[in-house]
Amino acid sequence: MLAPTGHARDAGIRIVDLAALTLALPLAHELHALLIGPGRPDAPLDAYGVPLALMLLAWIGSAWAYRVYESTTRPLIREVTQVLRALGAAALFAGVVTFFVKVGGLSRFTAGGYVLVAAALLVGARVAVRALRLAPRQSRYYALVGSGEHADEIVGEIEAHPEWGLSLAGCVLEEGACADPDYVILGRLPELGRILEEHVLDEVVFAVPRERLQTIEQAILTCEELGVEVRLSLDAFRFGQARMSVATLGDLPMLTFTRTPADRVALALKRGFDVLASACALVALSPLLAAAAVAIKLDSPGPVFFRQRRVGLHGRLFSILKFRSMYRDAEARQEALRAQNEMSGPVFKMTNDPRITRVGRFLRRTSIDELPQFWNVLVGEMSVVGPRPPIPSEVAQYKRWHRRRLSVRPGITCIWQISGRNQIDFERWMELDLEYIDHWSLWGDLQIVAKTIPAVISTRGAH
Repeated sequence: MLAPTGHARDAGIRIVDLAALTLALPLAHELHALLIGPGRPDAPLDAYGVPLALMLLAWIGSAWAYRVYESTTRPLIREVTQVLRALGAAALFAGVVTFFVKVGGLSRFTAGGYVLVAAALLVGARVAVRALRLAPRQSRYYALVGSGEHADEIVGEIEAHPEWGLSLAGCVLEEGACADPDYVILGRLPELGRILEEHVLDEVVFAVPRERLQTIEQAILTCEELGVEVRLSLDAFRFGQARMSVATLGDLPMLTFTRTPADRVALALKRGFDVLASACALVALSPLLAAAAVAIKLDSPGPVFFRQRRVGLHGRLFSILKFRSMYRDAEARQEALRAQNEMSGPVFKMTNDPRITRVGRFLRRTSIDELPQFWNVLVGEMSVVGPRPPIPSEVAQYKRWHRRRLSVRPGITCIWQISGRNQIDFERWMELDLEYIDHWSLWGDLQIVAKTIPAVISTRGAH
């Protein structure tokens, strides 16, 4: 029996996923009845029709964004991670839309149970598929073009994953390359056409050094002519720790390297959260904002707000908005206090800064002075969560590796904010910001927001 083609497998798993997402609803509904009991009846099952339709549509989009169906040769843990991230994004989108269209009478227990059941079914389907791939079936044979350590690495990786169903038929040597006694040698690269005609080969994997990429153009065209699938190892383009993705710019194929978050759907959801959170905060906190403004005016002469040029995304300059907590001549007096700076690096911080007003000291200790920055978030200059925006004079003193913290939109709160703030030295502060960028996720942002509240209440590390 022939193994299913890649397109058939892809279509099959898509159908299974949609079926799992649909089946999860009645299962979660029954789970509600079993665990909660008749005392708190749930809405009828058909009341969940609109949220389910939204969920299925959202899954199609988030599965594309998170590349759930990108490859059948990923490690299981990576595939499961992509599936769960896509499910979380889809559930968040469907939940927000359901809230705004006011579909009433739905149980939060059923909604939460639905996500858990759906996650279990989606992950279970992938475990089952991989188990089926391990069952004896017809292998796909591949030839490896190349030699040396990188070729050995590719063969070892494939052999470590028998569920991929790939078997090495032999190696094709480049001009001048020596034969490896560990592998069957099918011939030389100029003979590739004959080799493909004489052997059963489903794929050809090219693993050649960067400087010899031009020499394989004709070989790739030969594979294309004979309808044999080609895999080109991109190790030749692997630089540092940047993540690499393949895409197109119009009709032009492009390799993209980035160390910043690149999931479009997740970033769109982050921006949506920023807009919603900042708008709600400005409205809900308006009495507190008005009271702070009155207190500032009564305490000392000068404007209510303090505007300062800060450095944002990729070096963009913007005016940050804060409640004024210092006297009007504060910036002119800073140089005289330079010797009392308690922070390493270009940042200036001191515990008993004489430039701070009485009301300003309270505003800083409670972080109320930061609340007007929700306006910066609303207009897109900042985010709720992100590295704190520096002033240009600080950036001018950055080491090169410090500047990577400017590769994301700055935020009101961050890991530094919940880790002691002014108790942390400058170098560690920079490291925390880069750790945030390297491991960014929506869930991580929500955790930081949740931890910010007790950090602000305790005034830990605030000056």
